[in-house]
Amino acid sequence: MKKLFISQPMRGKTDAQILAEREKAIQSAKDHTGEDIEVIDSFFRDAPVDARPLWFLGKALELLSTADVAYFAHGWQDARGCRIENQCAIDYGVTVIEDYTE
Repeated sequence: MKKLFISQPMRGKTDAQILAEREKAIQSAKDHTGEDIEVIDSFFRDAPVDARPLWFLGKALELLSTADVAYFAHGWQDARGCRIENQCAIDYGVTVIEDYTE
């Protein structure tokens, strides 16, 4: 079973939109790998109220370090945190799936 990290732009999106995008990512990763997927929960619902973007990025990179596969949702290339996560995944040998469709 592969461990999946999902990177997605979240600014301006509702929880429902974010969760729907995550479902698409899970199915795409299953199709891509041909294996069952264990999702790494990187949707921080209980983040500190005063958490800054670097706090989120630090936590995300910690989770990414445990992944076999990283899925980058549509629009990832326009979000600085997603771009950093993408470069880290590539540099550290995590299999990358990039979604350029809506």
